[in-house]
Amino acid sequence: MSASRPLSIEVNRIRHTLDVAPDVPLLNVLRNDLCLNGPKFGCGLGECGACTVLVDGVAARSCVIPLVGVDGRCITTLEGLAAPAGDGRAPQLDPVQQAFIDEQAAQCGYCINGMIMTIKALLLRKPEPTEQEIRSELEFNLCRCGTHVEIMRAALRAVQLNKAAVASEASR
Repeated sequence: MSASRPLSIEVNRIRHTLDVAPDVPLLNVLRNDLCLNGPKFGCGLGECGACTVLVDGVAARSCVIPLVGVDGRCITTLEGLAAPAGDGRAPQLDPVQQAFIDEQAAQCGYCINGMIMTIKALLLRKPEPTEQEIRSELEFNLCRCGTHVEIMRAALRAVQLNKAAVASEASR
Protein backbone atom coordinates (compact mmCIF):
# COMPACT_ATOMS: atom_id res chain seq x y z
CA MET A 1 0.00 0.00 0.00
CA SER A 2 1.18 3.47 -0.86
CA ALA A 3 1.08 6.34 1.62
CA SER A 4 -2.23 8.12 1.76
CA ARG A 5 -2.74 11.47 0.10
CA PRO A 6 -5.82 13.57 -0.68
CA LEU A 7 -7.62 12.58 -3.87
CA SER A 8 -10.75 14.22 -5.24
CA ILE A 9 -13.57 12.44 -7.06
CA GLU A 10 -17.14 13.36 -7.83
CA VAL A 11 -19.52 10.53 -6.99
CA ASN A 12 -23.19 10.82 -7.90
CA ARG A 13 -22.95 14.61 -8.30
CA ILE A 14 -21.19 15.10 -4.93
CA ARG A 15 -17.51 16.07 -4.71
CA HIS A 16 -15.45 14.05 -2.21
CA THR A 17 -11.88 14.63 -1.08
CA LEU A 18 -10.51 11.43 0.36
CA ASP A 19 -7.27 10.91 2.22
CA VAL A 20 -6.56 7.30 1.33
CA ALA A 21 -3.80 5.29 -0.29
CA PRO A 22 -3.92 5.98 -4.04
CA ASP A 23 -3.74 2.28 -4.90
CA VAL A 24 -6.90 1.38 -2.94
CA PRO A 25 -9.48 0.03 -5.39
CA LEU A 26 -12.30 2.43 -6.24
CA LEU A 27 -14.81 -0.25 -5.22
CA ASN A 28 -13.45 -0.29 -1.66
CA VAL A 29 -13.81 3.48 -1.39
CA LEU A 30 -17.34 3.44 -2.81
CA ARG A 31 -18.55 0.70 -0.49
CA ASN A 32 -16.49 1.26 2.66
CA ASP A 33 -15.94 5.02 2.75
CA LEU A 34 -18.99 6.34 0.88
CA CYS A 35 -21.43 3.58 1.95
CA LEU A 36 -22.69 2.92 -1.59
CA ASN A 37 -23.89 -0.64 -2.02
CA GLY A 38 -24.86 -0.69 -5.72
CA PRO A 39 -21.48 -1.89 -6.96
CA LYS A 40 -20.74 -5.36 -5.59
CA PHE A 41 -17.52 -7.24 -4.98
CA GLY A 42 -17.71 -10.29 -7.22
CA CYS A 43 -14.52 -11.73 -8.64
CA GLY A 44 -12.08 -8.97 -7.72
CA LEU A 45 -10.50 -9.37 -11.17
CA GLY A 46 -12.75 -7.12 -13.27
CA GLU A 47 -14.25 -10.10 -15.06
CA CYS A 48 -17.77 -10.58 -13.67
CA GLY A 49 -19.16 -7.04 -13.92
CA ALA A 50 -20.80 -6.87 -10.48
CA CYS A 51 -18.68 -3.84 -9.55
CA THR A 52 -19.42 -1.80 -12.70
CA VAL A 53 -19.73 1.97 -12.36
CA LEU A 54 -19.63 4.80 -14.89
CA VAL A 55 -16.42 6.83 -15.04
CA ASP A 56 -17.18 9.96 -17.04
CA GLY A 57 -20.08 8.05 -18.61
CA VAL A 58 -18.09 4.95 -19.58
CA ALA A 59 -18.63 1.55 -17.94
CA ALA A 60 -15.66 0.57 -15.78
CA ARG A 61 -14.89 -2.26 -13.35
CA SER A 62 -14.32 -0.52 -10.04
CA CYS A 63 -12.63 -3.48 -8.34
CA VAL A 64 -9.52 -3.13 -10.51
CA ILE A 65 -9.27 0.67 -10.78
CA PRO A 66 -7.01 2.27 -8.19
CA LEU A 67 -8.43 5.44 -6.69
CA VAL A 68 -5.59 7.48 -8.19
CA GLY A 69 -6.87 6.38 -11.62
CA VAL A 70 -10.09 8.33 -11.12
CA ASP A 71 -8.67 11.38 -9.33
CA GLY A 72 -10.64 14.39 -10.58
CA ARG A 73 -13.14 12.24 -12.52
CA CYS A 74 -16.93 11.86 -12.28
CA ILE A 75 -18.19 8.52 -11.01
CA THR A 76 -21.79 7.37 -11.21
CA THR A 77 -22.99 4.36 -9.26
CA LEU A 78 -26.35 2.62 -9.42
CA GLU A 79 -27.54 4.93 -6.63
CA GLY A 80 -26.66 7.98 -8.74
CA LEU A 81 -28.66 7.06 -11.85
CA ALA A 82 -31.97 8.24 -10.42
CA ALA A 83 -32.63 11.95 -10.86
CA PRO A 84 -33.30 13.77 -7.58
CA ALA A 85 -36.92 14.90 -7.47
CA GLY A 86 -36.74 17.35 -4.57
CA ASP A 87 -39.71 18.61 -2.54
CA GLY A 88 -39.73 15.37 -0.52
CA ARG A 89 -40.74 13.32 -3.54
CA ALA A 90 -39.04 10.08 -4.50
CA PRO A 91 -36.25 10.31 -7.07
CA GLN A 92 -37.15 9.70 -10.71
CA LEU A 93 -35.67 6.35 -11.70
CA ASP A 94 -33.46 6.18 -14.74
CA PRO A 95 -35.19 4.45 -17.69
CA VAL A 96 -32.78 1.52 -17.37
CA GLN A 97 -33.62 1.06 -13.68
CA GLN A 98 -37.34 1.28 -14.45
CA ALA A 99 -37.04 -1.26 -17.25
CA PHE A 100 -35.36 -3.78 -14.95
CA ILE A 101 -38.18 -3.31 -12.42
CA ASP A 102 -40.88 -3.56 -15.09
CA GLU A 103 -39.44 -6.79 -16.48
CA GLN A 104 -38.64 -8.25 -13.04
CA ALA A 105 -35.11 -8.87 -14.30
CA ALA A 106 -33.53 -9.73 -10.97
CA GLN A 107 -33.43 -12.94 -9.06
CA CYS A 108 -30.69 -12.75 -6.45
CA GLY A 109 -29.78 -9.23 -7.61
CA TYR A 110 -26.02 -9.62 -7.40
CA CYS A 111 -25.32 -9.10 -11.11
CA ILE A 112 -28.00 -6.48 -11.67
CA ASN A 113 -25.76 -3.54 -10.79
CA GLY A 114 -23.36 -4.51 -13.58
CA MET A 115 -26.13 -5.23 -16.06
CA ILE A 116 -27.86 -1.88 -15.45
CA MET A 117 -24.65 0.16 -15.49
CA THR A 118 -23.43 -1.56 -18.66
CA ILE A 119 -26.74 -0.93 -20.45
CA LYS A 120 -26.72 2.70 -19.26
CA ALA A 121 -23.22 3.21 -20.66
CA LEU A 122 -24.30 1.65 -23.97
CA LEU A 123 -27.33 3.95 -24.19
CA LEU A 124 -25.18 6.99 -23.48
CA ARG A 125 -22.93 5.96 -26.37
CA LYS A 126 -25.61 4.60 -28.70
CA PRO A 127 -29.22 5.51 -27.82
CA GLU A 128 -30.84 2.89 -30.07
CA PRO A 129 -28.67 -0.25 -30.05
CA THR A 130 -29.76 -3.44 -31.75
CA GLU A 131 -30.47 -6.61 -29.80
CA GLN A 132 -27.16 -8.02 -31.01
CA GLU A 133 -25.30 -4.93 -29.81
CA ILE A 134 -26.94 -5.30 -26.39
CA ARG A 135 -25.96 -8.99 -26.25
CA SER A 136 -22.38 -8.14 -27.19
CA GLU A 137 -22.23 -5.42 -24.54
CA LEU A 138 -23.52 -7.75 -21.81
CA GLU A 139 -21.33 -10.68 -22.87
CA PHE A 140 -18.84 -10.19 -20.05
CA ASN A 141 -21.39 -9.58 -17.28
CA LEU A 142 -21.93 -12.85 -15.46
CA CYS A 143 -25.25 -14.01 -14.02
CA ARG A 144 -25.57 -17.35 -12.26
CA CYS A 145 -29.31 -17.20 -11.58
CA GLY A 146 -30.46 -17.71 -15.13
CA THR A 147 -32.45 -14.49 -15.56
CA HIS A 148 -30.85 -13.85 -18.94
CA VAL A 149 -34.20 -13.78 -20.76
CA GLU A 150 -35.61 -11.19 -18.36
CA ILE A 151 -32.39 -9.17 -18.49
CA MET A 152 -32.58 -9.02 -22.30
CA ARG A 153 -36.25 -8.01 -22.14
CA ALA A 154 -35.33 -5.30 -19.63
CA ALA A 155 -32.48 -4.06 -21.83
CA LEU A 156 -34.78 -3.84 -24.85
CA ARG A 157 -37.43 -2.06 -22.77
CA ALA A 158 -34.74 0.32 -21.49
CA VAL A 159 -34.01 1.35 -25.08
CA GLN A 160 -37.67 2.27 -25.55
CA LEU A 161 -38.02 4.03 -22.19
CA ASN A 162 -34.78 5.92 -22.81
CA LYS A 163 -36.02 7.00 -26.24
CA ALA A 164 -39.27 8.27 -24.69
CA ALA A 165 -37.37 10.09 -21.92
CA VAL A 166 -35.07 11.79 -24.43
CA ALA A 167 -38.06 12.85 -26.55
CA SER A 168 -39.86 14.18 -23.45
CA GLU A 169 -36.77 16.12 -22.37
CA ALA A 170 -36.38 17.60 -25.86
CA SER A 171 -39.99 18.82 -25.89
CA ARG A 172 -39.57 20.82 -22.67
